Amino acid sequence: MNLFSKLQALAIQEKPLRIGLIGAGKFGAMYLSQVPRTPGMHVVGIADLQPARARQTLVQVGWPQERFGAATLEQAAKNGSTAILEDSSALIASPFIDIVIDATGHPGAGIAHVLACCEHKKHIIMVNVEADALAGPLLKRKADEAGIVYSLAYGDQPALICEMVDWARAAGFEVIAAGKGTKYLSAYHASTPATVWQHYGLSAEEAQKGGMNAQMFNSFLDGTKSAIEMAAVANATGLAAPEGLSFPPVGVDDLARILKPKEDGGILLQRGQVEVISSLERDTRPVFRDLRWGVYVTFAAHSDYVARCFKEYGLITDPSGRYSSMYKPFHLIGLELGISVASVGVRREPTGAPVCWHGDVVATAKRDLAAGETLDGEGGYTVYGKLLPARTSLALGGLPLGLAHGVRLTRAVKAGQTVGWSDVAVDSNALAVKFRREMESVFAK
Repeated sequence: MNLFSKLQALAIQEKPLRIGLIGAGKFGAMYLSQVPRTPGMHVVGIADLQPARARQTLVQVGWPQERFGAATLEQAAKNGSTAILEDSSALIASPFIDIVIDATGHPGAGIAHVLACCEHKKHIIMVNVEADALAGPLLKRKADEAGIVYSLAYGDQPALICEMVDWARAAGFEVIAAGKGTKYLSAYHASTPATVWQHYGLSAEEAQKGGMNAQMFNSFLDGTKSAIEMAAVANATGLAAPEGLSFPPVGVDDLARILKPKEDGGILLQRGQVEVISSLERDTRPVFRDLRWGVYVTFAAHSDYVARCFKEYGLITDPSGRYSSMYKPFHLIGLELGISVASVGVRREPTGAPVCWHGDVVATAKRDLAAGETLDGEGGYTVYGKLLPARTSLALGGLPLGLAHGVRLTRAVKAGQTVGWSDVAVDSNALAVKFRREMESVFAK
């Protein structure tokens, strides 16, 4: 509650947090739009594989040209401007950067960036939840050993969910379920970049004009992004991961009635798990007072006295009065990322970080796949991501969704089946593969 005053103090002292951003896509752009209005923050450098795109982004979000005209990171650090470069390694290694933001969305690149931050003692904020779902627990351990902060990104739903779980637990409540809302129908698991826009009510031409990436938006629809984000939440909170998300259609007024254990009339197989709720009924009707853009937590009263307090103070509960909920109806993506930057920079505290390995995301065939086909990863034509308990994923030998891009199948896989490590030809020398294998070895003990 005092982050802003601490940032103001840094500004007065002329000692701003020195930030390096990797990736100037949508998330990065939203953050950059807020930086000029936030004291105590200086984006010293932006690394992007397309520097011209980064410059165009800065113009679009309202930065004056002179603000990003620095030729070098050193020059930018000294005159308060921002340098733009291609080389993320140079950005991380620079002595003029203290905090790195990975907004790439590429799992392999994310692992490399975290390890480089460990080497150069730079705190890291992972917008790249794909890398966190693939290997976050080990990345966090490496960061701890290096003495740096590894943090999930506030504004993205996982960090907001972690905040709500922390609130409930710090107030003395048992967390029963936590998660987010999304638009879901079972048919969406088979959606591809060629069919995605019809589900959003857009034409391909309209989507193109809006600069919308079909594969990225398809990952939101086919269940992959939900699985990735819930794996991150399970690992950052210690909540259990179910064997596949159920996506029950639930409105905000029914959270406590439905997201509670089966033995008490709800749908959960266990107390304390993640779950994603749908904004559509199974017959495609919209859910009344849906939570499509938001996050929630359900929690329990441990005594008659607490249950009576729930009633006295107007909480919406289940019929027993012992289960209630809290929710936030929206998330603001990169517009809120400054909370993570401030928390890491002035408190040395993450806004969520892995504490265990409970959830994993495995590649699952969207259709019958033939030997010799090449998988195209998150949001593509071949596989979607399914959330599983980590122990189940290990027992199945499931191929992590984060490694299911550009790898060739060595044998056929039926629609709906898990793709296994033994079903593909992977490059065992690739950094992401070696690091993931190391995590499996370390956390399987």
